[in-house]
Amino acid sequence: MRISIRPEKGVRVSLPLRGSFDKAEAFVLEKADWIRHHQQKIAKQENRQTIFTETTVYRTFAHELKLVAHAKPETKAFFRPGLVEVRYPEFKQVADPEIQHAIRYVLEETYRREAKFFLPERVAFWAQRFNLRYGKVTIKKASTRWGSCSHTNNINLNLHLMRLPEQLRDYVILHELAHITEKNHGPKFWALLERMCPGSKKLDNEMKTYRINIF
Repeated sequence: MRISIRPEKGVRVSLPLRGSFDKAEAFVLEKADWIRHHQQKIAKQENRQTIFTETTVYRTFAHELKLVAHAKPETKAFFRPGLVEVRYPEFKQVADPEIQHAIRYVLEETYRREAKFFLPERVAFWAQRFNLRYGKVTIKKASTRWGSCSHTNNINLNLHLMRLPEQLRDYVILHELAHITEKNHGPKFWALLERMCPGSKKLDNEMKTYRINIF
């Protein structure tokens, strides 16, 4: 039995196949203090969310955000080389939660497009450098992992890697490619990764200063 708390999704209880509602209710009551603590923590995170306005300077890997009020009733996004323009209804305030949600969605889509264009090329570059064979590269939005390598050597990468400095993007890619040879995180894995990516432990610690969930 497991409890998870996510912004906008609330509290979720995962039950075993034959778990009962009564046991789930008792479990939630038992964990009430823990739930309240984490709900408060999430609320603080949400209160720190960026409020995007027309004067906000925000750049993704390859695009700059521009916000424009227009006469139409819907919010639309327009992608151009180096620019993503979000047009929102002029009768609404840009700080309106609905508009802010739309802006975040567009930025996430921007990162997704950039990741699909850029990351597979970097995987191919490093795989060729170290003579490693992998399956396919999939770009995902994951809530807890920057990347993973499946048992069939498919490489999964988080679209939010595009927010990271180049050396950390490459570190994650090399980390997953190392799993083609060493599937666990034992001493052999870390020794291999250090040969592929000198200073890997320092980069691994640096990764811990970045959050996947942003805005």
